Amino acid sequence: MCRRIYLNSSPDELTRSFPFADRGAIDSLNDHLPRYNGFPAQVYPIIVRDLVGGSNESRPVFAPARWEFLPTWLKPGRRPPLINAHCEDIAAHKLFQGAYKSRRCLIPVTGFFEWERLSGTIQNKQPYAIAMKDGSPFALAGIWEIWHHPAGLEIRNFAVVTSAPNKMMAAIHDRMPVVLEQKDYGRWLSPEPDPSDLMKPFDADAMTMWPVTRRVRNFRNAGPDIINRVDLRMT
Repeated sequence: MCRRIYLNSSPDELTRSFPFADRGAIDSLNDHLPRYNGFPAQVYPIIVRDLVGGSNESRPVFAPARWEFLPTWLKPGRRPPLINAHCEDIAAHKLFQGAYKSRRCLIPVTGFFEWERLSGTIQNKQPYAIAMKDGSPFALAGIWEIWHHPAGLEIRNFAVVTSAPNKMMAAIHDRMPVVLEQKDYGRWLSPEPDPSDLMKPFDADAMTMWPVTRRVRNFRNAGPDIINRVDLRMT
């Protein structure tokens, strides 16, 4: 499961971290980045393959997209928007199979959040931030669609692909987003219809996690302090 991400980079910093991608429309997100407590239904920069500058050849490009998966054919209100797609059935799932085959994307992040369920009530959960040990941005595997709003708008949207957890994540949760290795970015974006071997738990030794304040549950708490480590003995 992945329900929250953070991205502490500006558009310029993102383009330097992912230099293979054209800027596209990333500058339209200047007022939305950095984002320290990113929720579903918000707009984020993703990287897709698209035609750039009148070229007949597609290449990676940044594009704004809304985090909630809505296929083109889905009618409004038919079901709650999905934000994750399980890698185990993505190739056969009616909602996801078309996008997985031909509309995959990279979702740049600096980290994501997950909750450990503690003893007692279901509300008794401790949030953790998860990131790379060196603090560098990385990419989650995603799929995207264009949904046609009844008002005539075309809304690009996406879902995060999830897998079984690595050893580190298994200590707090039974799922994690698919984190791609840099060498596999091009292949994930390629026309290859089923790169299933890329959807696997990321190397736990390259990652780190730490407890953060429970205030992260509220989207209004969105300052940089929200990702600070907290002392669990004081909570």
